[in-house]
Amino acid sequence: MTRTYDLVHRTTYTYAATVTDSYGRTTMTPRDLPGQAVLDSSVLVEPAPADSSSHVDYFGNRTTYFGVTSPHTELVVTSRSTIEVTRTVPEALPAVTWEDTARSVETGDAAAAVSSDVLVALREMVLPSTHVSTGDEVRAWAAPSFTPGRELAELVVDLAHRIRTELDYRSGSTTVHTTQAQLLAQRAGVCQDFAHLMIAALRAHGLPARYVSGYIETRPPAGREKLRGADASHAWVSVWLPGAGWVDVDPTNDQLVDDRYVVLGWGRDYHDVPPLRGVIFTEGSGSRLSVQVDLVPTGSPRFE
Repeated sequence: MTRTYDLVHRTTYTYAATVTDSYGRTTMTPRDLPGQAVLDSSVLVEPAPADSSSHVDYFGNRTTYFGVTSPHTELVVTSRSTIEVTRTVPEALPAVTWEDTARSVETGDAAAAVSSDVLVALREMVLPSTHVSTGDEVRAWAAPSFTPGRELAELVVDLAHRIRTELDYRSGSTTVHTTQAQLLAQRAGVCQDFAHLMIAALRAHGLPARYVSGYIETRPPAGREKLRGADASHAWVSVWLPGAGWVDVDPTNDQLVDDRYVVLGWGRDYHDVPPLRGVIFTEGSGSRLSVQVDLVPTGSPRFE
C-alpha cells in the first residue's frame, strides 16, 4: 500500500528585543529512501534571508542554511513537503545472535557482507557520542535483555518493549542535555530520551545503532490510539542487523517503523540532526519558541 502525506513543520522564535542578524541551519527536509520518496519540498524563512543555500551533510541528510540580516523580533521557519511512503515492516528477520553481530563488527568480519565504507559507518555507530553514554547505569538496566545466545531481532523488540512499559512518557520532564543516568533515575522522558537510552544499551554491547529523526502520522484511524510524539518531530532507533541491514524500531510506541512514519534524517544522536540550530545577534535576552507539526494524508485538513 502507498501512503502520500502532506507535511508542515513550522518553528517560530519570538524575541524580547530586536535581533539584527540571525544565522541558522535546518534539517527539516525529508530524505529520499527506499520506501520513501519526496515528491515536493520547500523551506520558507521569514523575514526573507539575504543568503540561503542547500547542502547534504556527512550522514546524507538534506539541510538548508540561511542568513537573515534585516532587523526582526520574530523568526519563522516553515518546511513543507509531500512524501510518498511504501515502507513495510519485515515479516521475518535473520536469526543472528547479538554476540555474533558485535563480534563481526569488532573484528571486521562484517566486511565480507558490506563495503569498507559501510563497515566504517557501523563502527562509528558503536562509539559513545555527545548525547549517548554507555555508563554503568545503562549496562545495569540493559543486562536482563542481553541473555547469552539471544537473537538480535528478539533483543531489539524486547528493549523497545521495556522502554515503553518501564518508563513514563512525560512532556517537559527532560531537556536535550538529560543523560541516560538521569533518565533512568527519574523513569520519565520523551521520545528523544528513549531513543538515546536504547542506542546506549546497544552500543554498550558493541552493536551499531543510530538516532533517527522524523515524524509519525498525527491523526490515527478511527478506533486506534494516537501515537506518542505525534504532535512534534519524533525520534526512534535504527539497528544494524546482518542480512537485513538497518532496521528501524520506535521504543516510544513499542513497534517497528512502518508506513505511518516519515524519516527526516539520522546521525549518532540528536546533536547531529536537530531540526533547527543557529546563532543570533541581539542586545536583549530571552526568546519564546513555538513549534507546530502536522503530518496528514494528502487531501486531509491541515494548518497553513
